[in-house]
Amino acid sequence: QVQVVESGGGLVQPGGSLSLSCAVSGSRYGIQAMGWYRQAPGKQRELVAKTTSGGVTNYANSVEGRATISRDNAENTVTLQMTSLKPEDTAVYYCNAESRDWRGRGVEYWGQGTQVTVSS
Repeated sequence: QVQVVESGGGLVQPGGSLSLSCAVSGSRYGIQAMGWYRQAPGKQRELVAKTTSGGVTNYANSVEGRATISRDNAENTVTLQMTSLKPEDTAVYYCNAESRDWRGRGVEYWGQGTQVTVSS
């Protein structure tokens, strides 16, 4: 049973910073990529940042220069650090992990989500 456990989030003032962490356990076939997505009220879930096991990273344009994603491959943990937060960063943030099943098919695992609210 794969578990995805997130921590961090909460209320942050505009211009502030935050750190979100995620740990994935129970995968028998490795984790190919890990990332963070977010969903604001009334909007679709969108990619914030993602990193592969090989260290390739990509960021949403909206957070480029303000976000840093880092990963510990040995521990299957991923951390998202964001600075200069804006009210439009308010959303539920979800950790995502990409793996494979016993047939080699791609599967995704999601955390339960953590609320980030940017407000004064």
